Amino acid sequence: MNFIKVTQRYEPHIALIELNRPKELNALNLELMGELRDALKQLDNDEDVRVILLTGNEKAFAAGADIKQMADKSAVDMLVIDQFSTWDQIRKTKKPLIAAVSGFALGGGCELAMTCDMIIASETAKFGQPEIKIGVMPGAGGTQRLTKAIGKAKAMELVLTGRFLSAEEALAYKLVNKVVPVEMYLYEAAQLAREIAQMSPIAAQLAKESVNRSFETHLDEGLHFERKNFYLAFASEDQAEGMQAFIEKRKPVYKGK
Repeated sequence: MNFIKVTQRYEPHIALIELNRPKELNALNLELMGELRDALKQLDNDEDVRVILLTGNEKAFAAGADIKQMADKSAVDMLVIDQFSTWDQIRKTKKPLIAAVSGFALGGGCELAMTCDMIIASETAKFGQPEIKIGVMPGAGGTQRLTKAIGKAKAMELVLTGRFLSAEEALAYKLVNKVVPVEMYLYEAAQLAREIAQMSPIAAQLAKESVNRSFETHLDEGLHFERKNFYLAFASEDQAEGMQAFIEKRKPVYKGK
């Protein structure tokens, strides 16, 4: 792979993907996104991997899309390229996905971070959807996920002005889970991953799917979906192990079965 680095066994049950276009501040070109899609699919199918970390570097998570690839395109060109089909596949990742963000997470970079399930940010992180400044608008979920995360008024302000959110603002608006010193952001993300990796991977995937469904349905349908996944968890060996371990006052040993 040319534009990402994958460490499949970063820690027990934890994989790490690093965006790797440092000179371009990890700008998201079509090739990088294709590699990311393929890596996530592979890790989703790896039974030993329970949690996936996604990061860039201290200077930039991803400073946006690669504008050079789009500047001379027509509407028909963009339709044929269909770059968002790759994003749709990334969104379908079943395993918990944690973004470790430092520096710029702008445009597509902000959208990619929001596609993840949780975000740990360094104090230097800056989030935003500045597409308006180059005559377009967010196209990979920015208007939708940002609005759901921080509310209509603030999302409208950011999308229509292109202003950035500081890490502390992002925390205050509940866009991120935690803000830590820059030297700690990947460690803290890994610490969160370790905690999740100790849980039943089947239960974690069912729970992730149910939480995500809450953003896509009204309450009655969401509750029905949650209950279906709750019952489904009782078909797993992990459920029997988890409850028996609780009764026996010991730590459960989950096998993802």
